[in-house]
Amino acid sequence: MSASGIVQYVVVRGDLLKELGWPIGAVIAQACHAATAVTHLFHEDEHTQLYLKDLDNMHKVVLEAPNESSLVTLKDKLNENNIKHKLWIEQPENIPTCLVAKPYPKDEIQKYFKKFKLFKS
Repeated sequence: MSASGIVQYVVVRGDLLKELGWPIGAVIAQACHAATAVTHLFHEDEHTQLYLKDLDNMHKVVLEAPNESSLVTLKDKLNENNIKHKLWIEQPENIPTCLVAKPYPKDEIQKYFKKFKLFKS
């Protein structure tokens, strides 16, 4: 398999920006933290390795979860289906802010993310 069919989904809570007044930089940092953590956790995974072999052509899809409960529901669904991911929980506030799946072939993972829209500020 080539890296071209591999994608990484990033789901960020939109209410952090729109309702809770977080600065955009802080929201972007949540996605960066979660993406770094999931890459570290699943570094030895075959799809992660393929994904990292072509750094200039990585494919990420950044989606918006409307609130904390939708992010937690997604986490539960991914756990039920053994989809590897990292739910980033910002400390010391203990707030779930972002979920990132490890890289997977798009056709294996896309269905879990269809209900989410592209993230917009």
